Amino acid sequence: MITDPLRIIFMGTPAFSVPTLQTLLSSRHQVVAVYSQPPRPSGRGHQIQKSAVHHLAESAGIPIFTPASLKNEEEQTQFTSHKADIAIVVAYGLILPKAILEAPRLGCLNVHASLLPRWRGAAPIQRAIEAGDEATGITIMEMDIGLDTGPMLLKKSLPITPQTTATSLHDALSEMGGPLLLEALEAYYAGTLHPTPQPTQGVTYAAKLTRDEAQINWRDPADVWVRKIQAFTPWPGIWFDHEGTRLKVLAAEVVPHSKGAPGTVLDDQLTIVCGEDALRIQTLQRPGGSALDATSFLRGYPLPIGTVLPCPAIS
Repeated sequence: MITDPLRIIFMGTPAFSVPTLQTLLSSRHQVVAVYSQPPRPSGRGHQIQKSAVHHLAESAGIPIFTPASLKNEEEQTQFTSHKADIAIVVAYGLILPKAILEAPRLGCLNVHASLLPRWRGAAPIQRAIEAGDEATGITIMEMDIGLDTGPMLLKKSLPITPQTTATSLHDALSEMGGPLLLEALEAYYAGTLHPTPQPTQGVTYAAKLTRDEAQINWRDPADVWVRKIQAFTPWPGIWFDHEGTRLKVLAAEVVPHSKGAPGTVLDDQLTIVCGEDALRIQTLQRPGGSALDATSFLRGYPLPIGTVLPCPAIS
């Protein structure tokens, strides 16, 4: 049991980080400062918007800091001046230099959305679904100068089912982080929980998502694109081309099929041949339109049986 409340610096930016900050604010510990990425243009109007963590810190009356970098001496001096016992980092989005990592008396802990060492890096939630992993989870780890390479304190797993989407997994892991962090803090500083080095086997990297990944390649197996649809919705969003119109796919299923050229529309249920099996599109959207089930969509946007949709060029 920690005898005295800890002085904590919290570092996070997106909505994923908010439940952990809320947990800390409701605990007996003291959040003395919050760091988040600077307000940036967002949305259709490109208006400058504060991050989700920024908004929560302001509403809670916690001093908020939004440096563009922590590499300069002035920012490092400011960080040290908070006299924190520990920093908690959850999807902050900036690299922490050595001087920052060593400034808090007890170092920095990270709440990471994977079962390390699998899926170090920027997009662990989406990559776990895309890869067909059966489970993922949260790892509480000590931070070092590497990319998610520090010793682990505590893990908790969560199954990935055929119904799991990036949105549902994001929300579940986000809510899991705070309680697991408090459990780790109490046990670690009571001396009953010790850091465990990450194994050298099983390391994978969750590369940042890009728009280039989003166009359906009908040459691929259908199940690949079902997983990608679940992983990459809402962003970057999976799509296919029809005569220059980009049609976004929001939900689909695999249908057994063995004949026809990839990209061929097989029926009026929008079943499309893939390199292996076929993809039956259940929900889709045209530019500027609403999301519709396939039957409703085809009433206003025909895709006749026998239409052959283009595959992306092979680079």
